[in-house]
Amino acid sequence: MLNPFPQDKKLLPTIETALPGRAKEMLVDPVHFVTGNTVKVPFPQYCDRAIFGLGCFWGAEKKFWSIEGVYSSAVGYTGGVTPNPNYEETCTGLTGHNEVVLVVYDTRKVSYGELLKVFWESHDPTQGMRQGNDIGTQYRSGVYCYSDAQQEMAVESATHYQEMLKRSGRGVITTEILPAAEFYYAETYHQQYLAKNPQGYCGLGGTGVCYED
Repeated sequence: MLNPFPQDKKLLPTIETALPGRAKEMLVDPVHFVTGNTVKVPFPQYCDRAIFGLGCFWGAEKKFWSIEGVYSSAVGYTGGVTPNPNYEETCTGLTGHNEVVLVVYDTRKVSYGELLKVFWESHDPTQGMRQGNDIGTQYRSGVYCYSDAQQEMAVESATHYQEMLKRSGRGVITTEILPAAEFYYAETYHQQYLAKNPQGYCGLGGTGVCYED
């Protein structure tokens, strides 16, 4: 049952106000609709993982599965309080989770730095708890890191991109850069949504400012 009390969708809930969620894990199709590879562990030893939040996860996932060297991808929820949330709960703002993309990439073919470049250029990281017309905590910009090395690279890239945004008259980056927390898979119908529904909604849009190496 959804919490009957209203929630400002730009404010994160507390442990006390968050929805309770459930112990049961979401069941999803383990095969990526585009690549044919698995979206769940175990992954090949030559692969690493990354998590990015950059607005509605439909368009965000397409950005990453289209990169040569990406083994698979999946959309889901992370960064909040509620265990095993569903989409409807996340959209209330009462789970604290962000809509994110899990990217599994072949480290022999694509680097984490290259993924960060796509991340920065594919959305506006200065908008706080929104992305364009999509408003709410689940649309915040975020990088969730699986290692100290990823964390260091993400922070350095944010500082680097901020200088480029400043030169273009853009605002301050609001992206949260945090250690990766539990990743909860979204429902199967959300996975690779724009491959299954080519005319589907995609509100993703960048600033037009290139990330210069």
